Amino acid sequence: MHEALLYEKLPDARVRCRTCQWRCRINPGKFGACGMYQNQDGALFNLNYARVSSIAVDPIEKKPLFHFHPGTQCLSLGTLGCNFQCQHCQNWEISTADSASLVNACRELYPKASITLAREYRCQGIAWTYNEPTIWFEHTLESAKLAKESGLYTVYVTNGYATPEALDTIGPYLDAWRVDIKGFSDEFYKTLAGVPRWREILEVTARAKNKWKMHVEVVTNIVPTLNDDDKQLEGIANWIKSELGELTPWHVTRFQPHHRLTHLPSTPLATIDRACEIGRRAGLKFIYAGNVPGHQSESTRCYACGQTAVNRLGYQTDVIGLQGTRCRHCGADLNFRSADAKEG
Repeated sequence: MHEALLYEKLPDARVRCRTCQWRCRINPGKFGACGMYQNQDGALFNLNYARVSSIAVDPIEKKPLFHFHPGTQCLSLGTLGCNFQCQHCQNWEISTADSASLVNACRELYPKASITLAREYRCQGIAWTYNEPTIWFEHTLESAKLAKESGLYTVYVTNGYATPEALDTIGPYLDAWRVDIKGFSDEFYKTLAGVPRWREILEVTARAKNKWKMHVEVVTNIVPTLNDDDKQLEGIANWIKSELGELTPWHVTRFQPHHRLTHLPSTPLATIDRACEIGRRAGLKFIYAGNVPGHQSESTRCYACGQTAVNRLGYQTDVIGLQGTRCRHCGADLNFRSADAKEG
């Protein structure tokens, strides 16, 4: 347990959390929407600080991040809970767990110990993933500071629902912002994720790139009948192009029936191909098909000369045509981040 960093005290011992965009007003003894921040006698505490439910050494491509330190390994950490209620969550066993599960379902791993572990397993970085990292914000902040001091890269795999204040607090210590843009309508976010407002996700993501110079990649899991229409896909693609730039990778991933949407079919391959084409028409240079092993859109090809820069098959990655961040053959900028320092 750790006192929250971003909150304000209100009359009658209530508090307002300022960590995520719910901005919960919490009465004494009650919890925020994520279930992991509790008002205890007029002070806000994060209950899952240093409580790890999931830990693994992963290829960075599994996040997925395709243009960020390709071929490297990262220590991946997750806790319990989430501030979304996604109907199709692949990690629902941990995302829907409440604070009562923390003792039995988690191990204790403090920030300094996670850095030591990353070093022991020869990881080049740390990623907070599996569930939304802002719901143990204080833990990830302290860990990110220590990671940067140790020369490790840092990654948030996020739904983008952090407040601008939270982003600005951790921004100096994050290198990559791998964000889900799940859909592009109020109805979709209300129905699928249970959140009433979503457009601030776009503002925070643009801020991560433009103010904090993070490397940004976007993922959209395409769910049949819910966000597979041209209007939403075009909205996402056009927004990426206009606000993040044409070189920003967009991963369109195949839905598999999970959690509360087991009645829906897997995304047809024709829909994935259509989404890729929508991205190309919008002017995006790097669109990747996810959860479709062997798809032609798994590898990175130079948009200028057509040569393969990075060949991928599943999580096997071969860097064959890069020179720094550029195409080895023609010199085109391919928007890769490989240096430890952030690049402007």
